[in-house]
Amino acid sequence: MPFAPTAHLLVTAPQLGQLLVSTRKRHKLTQAAVGSRVGLSQNRISHLEKHPDEISIRQLLSWCSALELELRLGVKDTSADSSSAEW
Repeated sequence: MPFAPTAHLLVTAPQLGQLLVSTRKRHKLTQAAVGSRVGLSQNRISHLEKHPDEISIRQLLSWCSALELELRLGVKDTSADSSSAEW
C-alpha cells in the first residue's frame, strides 16, 4: 500500500534521526536491512539513528534512497512566525 507524500521541515539533527527511524519502521525494515541497502552494519545504523549529526552526506543520500525519501533544499521561508526554531 503506497504512502501519501509528506514533507517534513527539519531544523535539528535529532529531528532527522526521528524521521529516519519512523520511516524505517513504517516500511517495516530492520536496522540490518537498511544497513545492507546503505552499506553499513546494523550497529552503525543504530548509532547513527541516535547520533544523526554524524551522518555523512553520502550516507544520508543512500539512506534516503533506501527509505524512498527525497532530500530537498530551498530558501528559508522568512514569512513564517518568528517563534519557529532557528537554524
